[in-house]
Amino acid sequence: MTAIVWNSDADNALLDVRQRALVPSRRHRPRMWPSAGVWALSYQAEISRTSPTAILMVMDQSTSMNHRLNSGQSKAAFLADVLNKTLYTIITNCSKADGVRDYFHVGVVAYGGKDASNGFQGALGEEPLHVISHLAEAPLRVETRTKKVAGLSGDVMEQQVRFPIWFEPRSQGKTLMCAGLNAAVKILDQWCTEHPSAFPPTVLHVTDGHPSDGDPEPTADRLKSLATNDGGCLLFNLHVDTGEGEPLIFPNDERAIKDRFGKALFRMSSLLPPHALEAAARKGYDVRPGARGFVFNAGIEAIADFFDIGTRPAISADR
Repeated sequence: MTAIVWNSDADNALLDVRQRALVPSRRHRPRMWPSAGVWALSYQAEISRTSPTAILMVMDQSTSMNHRLNSGQSKAAFLADVLNKTLYTIITNCSKADGVRDYFHVGVVAYGGKDASNGFQGALGEEPLHVISHLAEAPLRVETRTKKVAGLSGDVMEQQVRFPIWFEPRSQGKTLMCAGLNAAVKILDQWCTEHPSAFPPTVLHVTDGHPSDGDPEPTADRLKSLATNDGGCLLFNLHVDTGEGEPLIFPNDERAIKDRFGKALFRMSSLLPPHALEAAARKGYDVRPGARGFVFNAGIEAIADFFDIGTRPAISADR
């Protein structure tokens, strides 16, 4: 396996997608949660090497993703950094003395240009989903980056760290959101058929604009209707903006959203299951009954938290 050396203590605070142990704080009692109008048991299945779950990122790579955040970095570049850090965090959390344990199947769908396609390249570009150990073995490259860190005496020092790259930033073409979500439906329909008893898949969809290829709500409903015996597919939506407005994080009421498409993204989003509600509350967010996996007008910190919460399902994995 390719050795990836990364001093996580020196990571930039803007990319602080925190590493957490992949164990639940408690066993959840069975509940009932709706998914696209269908009621199913909530998310109780253990995640292990013999029963992994799937995480699929659906990334907007349209022209508007070239716009700059307040930090000066483009949306596309910043989101690629956060996604790459998230992948590394998942790998780290799955790493034990005997190697990287395959608790997850992970994939990226990127839409922009003329279509939706596999967001991975190179050795990972041939299949839509990969076991996490395969990702650990096959980054496109490992960059050396300079981070500013506080020394013991309080002075600021520069330190070089290793940063693995799996996903490259791009920004071209229209916002082909329906194409991206349709690709996710095809991938996860097959996965659910092959893993009927598994913890349901989680989809993290990131966009900054309105769809240019039709109404995405019916496709989002089809995606959420995909299910294992443990519940329906979870769809979380993140809207990225460059403005000064306050982000709206995990709302429970469509009326709090003024933007017409923001309302649609809210409806497209799954209710937060218990493990995500707890994770959001631990981060200090005011999550209320009916809260959905939706963040609107997200800034840098909210983007990092969205990825962190969305990729940390509660599990009781084999040790």
